[in-house]
Amino acid sequence: MYAVKTIDQRHKVLATGDEPELHRLVLAKYQHGEWQFPVVIEEEAAKPWDDAAYLASMKQDSKQGEREDIKAIRQAHKHGKYTLRQIAESTAIELNRVKDLVHKYSLPLTNDYWRAEKYNNPDEVIAYQTLARLCEKIDAPEFSIRQASMSNGVVNGYYISRVPKV
Repeated sequence: MYAVKTIDQRHKVLATGDEPELHRLVLAKYQHGEWQFPVVIEEEAAKPWDDAAYLASMKQDSKQGEREDIKAIRQAHKHGKYTLRQIAESTAIELNRVKDLVHKYSLPLTNDYWRAEKYNNPDEVIAYQTLARLCEKIDAPEFSIRQASMSNGVVNGYYISRVPKV
């Protein structure tokens, strides 16, 4: 087996095959002006088999796996699975992995949102899908907002509630 390679530092392989075929190919490419750079025909040595490299090439990228899992989680939520347990069962992803991904990427999976209404100005309303964003906006800790949402209490001058989407 022979190979046509460029004569620069990279020795890029352009074609492989039998020697007579490669001679005809090189001549045809030069006549048609497709190759305007010098090439060489060399005998191609067999490369040794590397099991470790082969197995490493088969491993899935961790980020790619996460992307596929997130896509599956969002698809399940779109099809009416609203609890983490339902999502885990429908996607065949472990419940702990679903919890971790939802928390890590703050996936808005619930069918409701957080709402904060100013105590003395009902026209000033802040609404967010995630609790973390609401915490940043009104400068309050998560536990106090959760507690206030259960009892319709006030935090930092805001009435907190959790409102279902229509």
